[in-house]
Amino acid sequence: MDLFTTFEIASSALKAQRIRLNTISSNIANAETTSTPEGGPYRKKSVYFESTNIPFRDQLNASMKDAAHGVKVARIVEDTGPGRKVYDPSNPDAGKDGYVEMPNISVLKEMVDMMSATRSYEANTTTIKSAKRMALKALEIGR
Repeated sequence: MDLFTTFEIASSALKAQRIRLNTISSNIANAETTSTPEGGPYRKKSVYFESTNIPFRDQLNASMKDAAHGVKVARIVEDTGPGRKVYDPSNPDAGKDGYVEMPNISVLKEMVDMMSATRSYEANTTTIKSAKRMALKALEIGR
């Protein structure tokens, strides 16, 4: 695997984790949103990844035997499950029974997902920095 393939793989992961972090941030920001333009409470969104092959041309140029894989966002899915019911008759979105349908979002779970995405982002940043340091050291050998 050459240096540029390392950069491609790590950068694909950085892009995917950035989208994941943005989605998690949106979920946390809307954890108490009871009314949306579509009607009803905000629906939790989840990000799904899939591996992606590095282009064949790049593999051929690097004369690699094994396929190198990056990652990409396959889809962002909206939760279709029912929201949680909270008794709050003073809320303008409350039904006749006084219950308000709230988003089915656990802020605690979202924070754990955010920490996981942040750690993954940091790990890929470290990978890029390490590859850069190795390239600079290799250039210094030639002096």
